[in-house]
Amino acid sequence: MVATDYWKAYESFVPKDIHIQSKAETFTVEGYNNLFRHFLTRMRRKYKCYSKSSTMLYYSFALLMAKLNGTSAILN
Repeated sequence: MVATDYWKAYESFVPKDIHIQSKAETFTVEGYNNLFRHFLTRMRRKYKCYSKSSTMLYYSFALLMAKLNGTSAILN
């Protein structure tokens, strides 16, 4: 399933049988996007602080989630 908001352009390229248009389905994703942009400079505008390596971007996300979930003893 693909969840989007009500922007009309999505209807032209997302197949109807897998498309859900609902704010209730998208607010969680938008919340995580906002969280990542807030804590990780890599996810902000591409000026000086952006990821040049997908591996470093992956590890940045993993460290942030470990910190927020309290699953890494070294970060707590």
